[in-house]
This record gives sequence, structure tokens and C-alpha cells, in this order.
Amino acid sequence: MSKFVVVVFSDEKKAYEGLHALKELHAEGSITLYSNAVVQRADNGRVSVKERQSDLPVGVGVGALVGGLVGLLGGPVGVAAGIGFGTILGVSRDLFNLGVSDEFVAVVSDELSPGRTALVAEISEEWVTPLDVRMEGLGGKVLREPRDDFIDQVLPRRIEESSVELARRKAELAAASPDKVERMKKAVSNAERNLRAAMERASSRAKRYHDEAEAKIRALQDQAKKVHADAKARIEERIEAVRVDEKRRVDKLEKAWKLTREALRA
Repeated sequence: MSKFVVVVFSDEKKAYEGLHALKELHAEGSITLYSNAVVQRADNGRVSVKERQSDLPVGVGVGALVGGLVGLLGGPVGVAAGIGFGTILGVSRDLFNLGVSDEFVAVVSDELSPGRTALVAEISEEWVTPLDVRMEGLGGKVLREPRDDFIDQVLPRRIEESSVELARRKAELAAASPDKVERMKKAVSNAERNLRAAMERASSRAKRYHDEAEAKIRALQDQAKKVHADAKARIEERIEAVRVDEKRRVDKLEKAWKLTREALRA
């Protein structure tokens, strides 16, 4: 499983030194760097993106994380500029979908105080020591959060709940008195529409998992061509981990699709 890393530095120069060190660790195979960005919090609290190397689809995670942090900590249209409560909820939901905990966001917010700069990245690593030693040597504070999209757990449950709801509405329609038939038909139609929408979200999610996994595997394979033999074995293990993780996620969604199809045919 990959993870998000946020390394907070006292200034922009140190952050770019950290980015250089991160790329060196990737080159030697100690970690795999999928995507990265540099964000800065000005003295007035506003957050701006100084640099982003997050090509899609492999960069979707860092892109969403950076966007969420800018929105919550105060960017051009962020909290400091009077962001609405509904927008805050939307940003929080996006971060939740990424598998980013409230605790992680709170720690990042505390550490990325005005005047500081942070390096944001998605990586794979077996040992934390190589990254910690390099970043701490540059004065960076390393924060980690395993990436685990919570939505792949939530969405199948919502599909199951919607399927049960549809079954109930169909049962009510079958037992409805003549004066309530039209009302119950509308209820059944709404339940079917909600279930199909959930199914479409699951399908879109599965495609995103596949595209992102394939992009990560290509990045890992490219990395493996450039490292020594001992590091190549670790990279092969990372490739297998990506494949296993994708299969686990897609299997959950396929079970949800099957339940949906059965509910719509009933």
C-alpha cells in the first residue's frame, strides 16, 4: 500500500533540498516516488502551490490532497478568504475519500504554520529510516498517512442499503391499495434511480483504481530498470503489492455490482 508523506520545513529553500533528496531516494530504490508537490503557507496564513509534479492518473492522490489542504488551511479561495461551511464539508469529504484522517489533517495544519513550506508526496517504502534520516538531516518534520480510500468500503455498504430499500419499496407497491399505487411507483422509481447511480459510481471507482494501479506499475517498472539488483527485488515486491491492492478493491465493488443487478432484476 502506498502512503502520503508531508515533510514540513522552515523555508522554501529547505523544502526544495528535501525534494531533491526524495528524488535521490527514488533513484537508488529506497522508496518509490509516484508524485509530489511543494506548498507554502505565507505569513498571512494563505496556502499556495509552488510546484506540482503529479501527472494523471498516478498523481490523482497528491493532487486531491494538496487541493484539500489548500482549501482547508486557506488558499486563494480558502478558509482565510471566507470559505463557506458547505465547501469545507465538501473538501473534508474529498479528503475522507482519499483515506486521510482528521488527525492527520490536524497535525499537518499545526506543523505547517505561517512562513513554513511543505513537501507533499505519495510514495511506497518498506523502511522509514532512509526517508526519515535524509529529511531530518535537512531540518524537516516527517508526517505519514497510509493511503486507503475509505469510499471503497463505504460504497458497497451504500449499494447494499439501497438494494434493501428498493426491495422494500417493491413489496410496498405489490401490497398497495389502488389509491396509493402511483405514489409507490414513484418511490420504486426513485429507489431504482439511486441504486443505478451508486452502481455507476462503483464502476467509475473501479476504473480509476485500475488506471492508477497500471500507472504505478509502469512507474515501478521504469524505476526497476535503473537501480541495482538488490533494490530491484524490493521494487518487484511493490509491484505485486499494487496488483494485490487493486484486486482487493475491485473485488469488493464487483460484489456490490452483483447485488445491484440482482436487486434491479427482482
